[in-house]
Amino acid sequence: MESIESCLDFSGKVVLVTGSSQGIGAVIALEFAKRKAVTVLNFPTEKEQAAAEAVLSEVKTFSPSSISVQADVRSASSVESMIQTVVKQFGKLDILVNNAGITRDQLLIRMSDAEWQSVIDINLSGTFQCARFAIKEMMKKRFGRIINISSIIGMSGNAGQANYSASKAGIIGLTKTIAREYGSRNITANCIAPGYIQTNMTDQLSQELKEAFLEKVYIKRFGLPLDIAHAALFLASDLAGYITGQVMVVDGGLSL
Repeated sequence: MESIESCLDFSGKVVLVTGSSQGIGAVIALEFAKRKAVTVLNFPTEKEQAAAEAVLSEVKTFSPSSISVQADVRSASSVESMIQTVVKQFGKLDILVNNAGITRDQLLIRMSDAEWQSVIDINLSGTFQCARFAIKEMMKKRFGRIINISSIIGMSGNAGQANYSASKAGIIGLTKTIAREYGSRNITANCIAPGYIQTNMTDQLSQELKEAFLEKVYIKRFGLPLDIAHAALFLASDLAGYITGQVMVVDGGLSL
């Protein structure tokens, strides 16, 4: 039987993490690199390139072959080009972490079409685009791990986040469908549903709202991007080879 350490050694594996120029995505990418995976960072526009290159510099200290690729996950042609770049350079894609996401919070009756559509396009359609092009390559090798970052808000809803909660709920349904369609090809698909995680996005919340969240968290601290990265490592590893179509809630008990 393989040891836990060997199961978490990703030597020879190629992982793509979308939205990895900062926050949770950057930490996920770094943790895979620390475990010897060839790690591909993704960023959407030239505006994020400097941040992505800074993350890549750290990633390369652990995984020198790693690269970053600019691609807009909303665009089928952009995503297809990104996947082709990965496969051309490394010969395959083993693990996809769909992390790219945004918020545009507003009460339902005040939410503009643009606020609705931008969140759906990046969070949900972006996950779809990346998964469908990655799966084409994974099927050739009869191996793949797809990990989609959802949210507990996709399970419970949240006032002021109709667009975000709908996108994250859609990711859960999409993940379960992928699991059903491609399990026979040795491709697993699972979700991680974070709770309150300390990032630049959540730092924008008021102190009052932060304190209200913390009161509901049974493990009396806010989550860290590393907590999500550890879940992703597990789901990508051989330890989780018989797990598919599931939602792993990582929220310190917030959703209880």
